[in-house]
Amino acid sequence: MLLYAATTNPGKLRDFARAAESSPSIRVEPLPNITGIPSPPEDEPTFEANARAKAIYYSLRAPNLLVLADDSGLEVAALDGAPGVRSARFAADLAHPAASDTPDLSNNATLLAALLAVPESRRQARYRCSLALARNGEVLHTAEGTVEGLILTAPRGTGGFGYDPLFFLPALGRTMSELSPADRLALNHRGRAITALLVQLNQPSQS
Repeated sequence: MLLYAATTNPGKLRDFARAAESSPSIRVEPLPNITGIPSPPEDEPTFEANARAKAIYYSLRAPNLLVLADDSGLEVAALDGAPGVRSARFAADLAHPAASDTPDLSNNATLLAALLAVPESRRQARYRCSLALARNGEVLHTAEGTVEGLILTAPRGTGGFGYDPLFFLPALGRTMSELSPADRLALNHRGRAITALLVQLNQPSQS
């Protein structure tokens, strides 16, 4: 079974492809010609709704293919769940001065500024990923993965992407960026979401 991921993000593509390696009968590849397809608005209020809308949108432009779409991001308790569905656009939304840097650096700088007066005891955060699998405009499966952590006051580590250098896992004493690729995939929200989806796909069909 071949799933086509509707994303141009190399980190997401890598996570999805690696997670699928646990199921020999399933492969994940980039959606063909995705760069020539205009991006959908992604203006739904929840991760799941955005993932479903994206899966439907791209599957209608790739007839008969199984199209995998995700929406994922960071929810910080002290910020009432922000940046949430706007995680990738956090700095741009707030017109933060660091927005001229790369998106990851500017988003991290914006998050640190927003939490400047928040003590460590109130820096709880959650990574969330929602997945939807669709074909010809119909959503066939959905799945979700989450991971709990804390936001540090300064980045640590060079692996991963997005908010990973700030996302600290207390049980391990490391940030997502300090984990090996295999450990990061096993623990992160995308890895957990795709694993949950693969469980559904590997279940025998009911007659």
